Amino acid sequence: MGTPSMHFSESPEDPFALSRGASAVIDDQGTVVGWSTRARELLGYPAEEVIGRAWQDLLVDARDLPVVRSVVVDAVKAGGWFGVLPVRHRDGSRVEMGFRTRAVTREGGGREWFLVGAPATEVIAWQRDRALLDGLYHRSPIGLVVHGLDRRVIRVNRAVEKASGVPAEAPVGRRPREFMVDEDAGPAEERVRHVLETGEPLIFTEQSARARHDPGRERIVSVSAFRMEDPSGRVLGVAETIEDVTDRHRAQRRLALLNEASARIGTSLDVTQTARELADVAADGLADYCSVDLLKPVTLGDEPLAGTAGPLLRIAFSPPEHRVPFRQGDTVPVLPESPQAQCLAERRPILEGRLSLRPEWYALDRRRIEIALGLGVHSLIALPLLARGLVLGVVSLWRSRNSEPFEDEDVAVAQEFSSRAAVCIDNARRFTQQQSAALTLQRSLLPSVASDLPAVEVACRYLPASGEPGIGGDWFDVIPLSGARVALVVGDVVGHGIHAAASMGRLRAAARTLASLDLEPDEVVARLDDLVSLLAAELESNTDGNRSAIEQVLGATCLYAVYDPVSRHCSLARAGHPAPVVSTPGGEVTVLDLPAGPPLGLGGLPFETYDLDLPEGSLLALYTNGLLEARDGDVDAALESLRACLTHTTEPLDHTCHTVFEALLPKDQLPIDDIALLVARTRVLRPQDVASWQLPLEATAAARARELITAKLTEWGLSELAFTIELVASELVTNAYRYAAGPITLRLIRTHCLICEVSDTSHTSPHLRRALSTDEGGRGLFLVAQLTERWGTRYTHDGKTVWTEQALPHP
Repeated sequence: MGTPSMHFSESPEDPFALSRGASAVIDDQGTVVGWSTRARELLGYPAEEVIGRAWQDLLVDARDLPVVRSVVVDAVKAGGWFGVLPVRHRDGSRVEMGFRTRAVTREGGGREWFLVGAPATEVIAWQRDRALLDGLYHRSPIGLVVHGLDRRVIRVNRAVEKASGVPAEAPVGRRPREFMVDEDAGPAEERVRHVLETGEPLIFTEQSARARHDPGRERIVSVSAFRMEDPSGRVLGVAETIEDVTDRHRAQRRLALLNEASARIGTSLDVTQTARELADVAADGLADYCSVDLLKPVTLGDEPLAGTAGPLLRIAFSPPEHRVPFRQGDTVPVLPESPQAQCLAERRPILEGRLSLRPEWYALDRRRIEIALGLGVHSLIALPLLARGLVLGVVSLWRSRNSEPFEDEDVAVAQEFSSRAAVCIDNARRFTQQQSAALTLQRSLLPSVASDLPAVEVACRYLPASGEPGIGGDWFDVIPLSGARVALVVGDVVGHGIHAAASMGRLRAAARTLASLDLEPDEVVARLDDLVSLLAAELESNTDGNRSAIEQVLGATCLYAVYDPVSRHCSLARAGHPAPVVSTPGGEVTVLDLPAGPPLGLGGLPFETYDLDLPEGSLLALYTNGLLEARDGDVDAALESLRACLTHTTEPLDHTCHTVFEALLPKDQLPIDDIALLVARTRVLRPQDVASWQLPLEATAAARARELITAKLTEWGLSELAFTIELVASELVTNAYRYAAGPITLRLIRTHCLICEVSDTSHTSPHLRRALSTDEGGRGLFLVAQLTERWGTRYTHDGKTVWTEQALPHP
């Protein structure tokens, strides 16, 4: 005896149906009066053996009689019964059968009992299936929606009713677009159509679900769908199971938001950029609007004072296209009654789940209040930006389009990425502070080029590298020398940062000091080489052998040039630095082939001076290697571009510098290395502004010098300086007569000041000293120093020159 098989795709069949169950009729005396063919199949008794006999004698085993009689009593009292009883098979075995019995009144009077039975296994399976269906519709936590062939809803279970807040009968007979928001109904109907037409099931498809009666409440559901068919394969419709996964989806979205925040916030060491990244991340995944307001000292790189709560500056607002009451850079007042003030004072997040936006929070004019209210915000989170014990500002998250208010979980997520952003903002603040200090150091170390020099007209450019902390080690200088001459210097210290800037400052100061001694270019470079060796040794002892700091100094390069506007002579020397470019008024552009020399501090090779004469109006371009390597690293091509930019010697020098940068630098971005460019146009003093005489080494030399000076100053209209300059020249010529040999040269130069020079063949240096009251001499140089603005001595291969400078009288 077996049971018919059931396919999982079929609906469970009633085992008590007349087509499947075994039926029998028993009268009030317990005699069998009816027996079906199905009863014979299940129990083995033919109808002729059963009808007319007492059912308990035939169908009940003696040991089961007490139980059976008890059931009979209950059935008689209730008028019917349902349950499972053991029945004796014709072969003597016991068979568990499920019975359903009911009393039936005959037409002529009296009662009969109608019994329908089925194997207990089928009855139990049927009961289980019925309980399952009942559970799916009434007690299952997973929603169930059944669609007909026309894709209209046939039935939904209680879970759908509970989750949506819509009565279970409301969607019946309607399509999704009639009770769901349009953008959600379209995918839902397409999903049903696809399953209905193809028979392909869908498994765990996530979708937004919003009802028309509450469009602002978004739920995320996981939908599985399959096509329903009867045993013959006839399509009946589509069944969908719907699980509300909103909490899980939000948790995943929050986790994804945190991951995104870690990747998007803090990509640069810029306070404004970091604040904008924070606002964009928050507005993309958690809020409709986000504003970031920082304390003003933070935006300047300073450390905010403890206990301060304003003023705040609006640094970022997202989405930026919306009209807002405060724009970037505006001062945002912090009133005591606002959530922002509360979160700053208590240093904790403030959640306003249902916000009543009060205009007094803004203390604005009417128009700005209307803009603020027009955003329609209804929920707010205000979070303090805390980093390393400092309050940097406040982040405000607003919701308007999303009708669901902020929750505690949203506060936790916002606090997480706001804390991360606060550290990034504080890092950017500290970098800004360091950069400001470095830029201040840079401004103090790089010269302000004098615009009124008799020797040259000068223009310069300095451009720091991108992505480096502070400034680099590139530097330049323009140093006025005696005799109206000028020294042009360009150098490069390897690396960036404070160490490089400090090393650069020391080299520049040393170069200025050496220039004041009027040394030859090769001697200046050689002295700088000695200084760098000493600096490297000092760094090695003070920094525990910090190789990067040492290599910065040892890799330094330098180019030193001196130009004389009287003789048009230019002398240059370099230590591992790129060669300068000279452009003459005739259009000839030349890269000077002067000896390179080793970088400073390496030693091993001597430095040489390269001499040439420059026509008036020539351009002399000095630069660092960053200029040639800025675009694509092709030095030869860059050098050709530089030469082409220097062909127009009559252009204004500022325009020339701009042209060079436009031609050699990458577009719209900073170079990878610092760049220093110094362009000088040579001048020549007019012959009528220079007077030179050679005096014999005789006792009358001083008197002759006074006569010549008086005549020339009278010719120049400077007679009022005659007495002073005569006295100065007389003292200098007298010293030359007493201590030198060979002829004496006297020269006057009229530029922005009056220069008096006395040259002789001696290398003995005059020294200023304070003479005692009993001394007969020793007061000459003291008088010279008192009567002139500046004086000094410079040495040449043939001797020395003592020079003085005297201011010209005001016209």
